[in-house]
Amino acid sequence: MSVQFKRIKRPVDGVLLLDKPAGISSNQALQQVKRLYQAEKAGHTGSLDPFATGLLPICLGEATKFSHFLLEADKTYHATLRLGAVSNTGDTEGEITEVSAAPVSRIALEEALARFRGEITQVPPMYSALKHQGKALYEYARAGVEIERAPRRVTIHDIRLLQSDTHSAEISVACSKGTYIRTLAEDIGKFLGCGAYLTALRRIETGGFTLQQASDMPRLEAMTLQQRDAILLPADTLVATFPAVSLDAESAFYLRQGQPVWVSGCSDLGWLRLYDAQQTFIGLGERDDQGRIAPRRLLKTATEPARSTKSE
Repeated sequence: MSVQFKRIKRPVDGVLLLDKPAGISSNQALQQVKRLYQAEKAGHTGSLDPFATGLLPICLGEATKFSHFLLEADKTYHATLRLGAVSNTGDTEGEITEVSAAPVSRIALEEALARFRGEITQVPPMYSALKHQGKALYEYARAGVEIERAPRRVTIHDIRLLQSDTHSAEISVACSKGTYIRTLAEDIGKFLGCGAYLTALRRIETGGFTLQQASDMPRLEAMTLQQRDAILLPADTLVATFPAVSLDAESAFYLRQGQPVWVSGCSDLGWLRLYDAQQTFIGLGERDDQGRIAPRRLLKTATEPARSTKSE
């Protein structure tokens, strides 16, 4: 008779910067990381398609309370476009439906990219996880059903040509949340009149984190559990752009009980990073209409490591 052992899960808090490999979904990457860390709780901060690679921040434990702030963050990608062809999914995983033999010059490419800088309108692709009546759009697409999608406004902060030949181009794109790089590639192809789709996509930056800071899966698998814990970033790195406020022991105590507190000299509006007298991160607060700091999103315990992003 076989004996089944229940996997031990442990409370572990922090942020792992993962270099996601090609060939697996973001959720599959998340589950692999969760297993390696034996973590009770984990979540990622914005999906990458299975064929895409690059920076995928993964939040463990209490850090998941702040993960949505990275969903709102700007992102930077390196993308490779196949010029002169059309894919029904906008990438290499689809069926090639059109092919053009006409070569594309570097000058034409530069002119096309300039057209997409700034605020633009995109129609979300059918092969996406957006929901319609409770089902993802890609489910309709696979069944051959086209759903009307409302156009969205997104911002391309910068788009540059890195290298090219007559039938391919590598570009760098810095963009706002909600930008579909596959759609951008298709729209560039339409503007050029030859068609285009993505053959590679790599996220290199998100919310101030860079790919140079990330660990890949083979490196993680070769580490001990203690070594994996040591590379985790503290939860407050996810909200490092918000003003920091230090509380005395009494104020920190009452705030942890869910009560708003007065802090002299604090005039900042919006989200605030809150720290106790030992500079331990407590969570996020916000000034209320009476000028007090009210708790909004607090850590469950005060057992996080002493390291933090707060400037001394």
